[in-house]
Amino acid sequence: MGKNFNIIIVGAGMAGLCAANEAASLGAKVLVLEKEKEIGGSSLLSGRFMAFAETDLQKKEGIQDSSQLLIDDMLAVGEGKNEAHLVEAYGKSQLETYKWLVEKGVEFHAVRAASGHTVPRGHTITPLQAITTLYNQAIATGNVTVVVEAAVKRLRKNSDGRIQSVIYEKDGLEFVVKGEQGVILTSGGFSKSNEMLESFAPQLKNALRIGGNGNVGDGIKLAWEHGAWVRDLPYLQGTYGFHPTADGPRKSQAHAFYKGAIIVNKFGNRFVNESISYKLIGTEALKQPDNTSFQIWDQTIMNESVRGDALYDFDNLLQLGLIEKANSLKELAQLIDVPIEQLEKTIAKYNEDVSKGEDSEFGRKTLTHYFGKPKQINEAPFYAMRTTAAMLATYAGVAVNEQAQVLNPFNEPIDGLYAAGEIAGGFHGAGYMTGSSLGKATIFGRIAAKSALAKLVTN
Repeated sequence: MGKNFNIIIVGAGMAGLCAANEAASLGAKVLVLEKEKEIGGSSLLSGRFMAFAETDLQKKEGIQDSSQLLIDDMLAVGEGKNEAHLVEAYGKSQLETYKWLVEKGVEFHAVRAASGHTVPRGHTITPLQAITTLYNQAIATGNVTVVVEAAVKRLRKNSDGRIQSVIYEKDGLEFVVKGEQGVILTSGGFSKSNEMLESFAPQLKNALRIGGNGNVGDGIKLAWEHGAWVRDLPYLQGTYGFHPTADGPRKSQAHAFYKGAIIVNKFGNRFVNESISYKLIGTEALKQPDNTSFQIWDQTIMNESVRGDALYDFDNLLQLGLIEKANSLKELAQLIDVPIEQLEKTIAKYNEDVSKGEDSEFGRKTLTHYFGKPKQINEAPFYAMRTTAAMLATYAGVAVNEQAQVLNPFNEPIDGLYAAGEIAGGFHGAGYMTGSSLGKATIFGRIAAKSALAKLVTN
């Protein structure tokens, strides 16, 4: 392997592989360094959704959507704390990127409503199929070299002050390689770094740790050394919906609350509007006594189970023994050790409010964001799933502009340094719209490659 490339990409998840494919299509010689044994990273652990608008799948279902509505939803969910220019860049490129993925062979199965969606726009994929396809496409170009078990230790500038050299270790040896046009960081976040989480998000000490094994924040530290600013750290939140056993090999989760379930604590009381972002729900759940909460629903909602869906396959979770089933609310309360009278009172009050069209306690008006209408919980049998929040992804990181250039504290680009995917902050703000993480990884991975190689293409 030679020591000089046009571009070096650190991390082989969704963002890195999209950047590699885009760079290869521009004729660049690309090196991708992945410190784990396998490619994919946290992208393989995602909920399978990608947020796109105006697609053929939506039109087939008669769903009216637009790039502007998608942008508006992201800004609303982010409570205006996200960088509008980044969200607008997403909206500008999203449909073309969706078509690009389809052309590459990524398979989209269905469109579903999810957190933050005014209309259904969660395009479901199988992460392994998508990652494998993008990897194979990149290798097939002949322009991309991928090296696994290669841990990047430092980035170095050339005599002109441009980030250009990468120092990495493999098999106990140290190597130095050069990216003539720069370096793209796509190395994920720090959901597996107790040190960084304790420093920046001590409120998440009780959240499960289930992100990709490589997500320890080393990419952020590489950028910090060269003056990178960071964004969104105050908004670090866990992801609600996971069963407490999800810190093992099976990452079991359910979002029955977006189908109509309610969420109660150990005393049988609701404590949140179940239609808001599952990030915000997670924050409230971690405040509950003994860090305990339950999703509660009935057979009507159970009938909406979607086989094979990472968030809505309730039948599979029932078969795995992760959901409790009972013929009455009294029996269900006994199974989950929640006060019987209070649970019955909570559900009776909720049902009464649903019939009146107004949630007097928490203002729930929809199933999720602006989509769907709440349902009464009254058809036996009844179901409950003990649920908690987990650190799956951090969604906060280095500051970038709409060209995916990493910025210093004065909003000036750090020459030769780019970032895309989870490592980049500023995009999500105070909340998270389902599907926007994989979406931004894809969109900004491609943007980073185009930006880094602009001079090469011009020449």
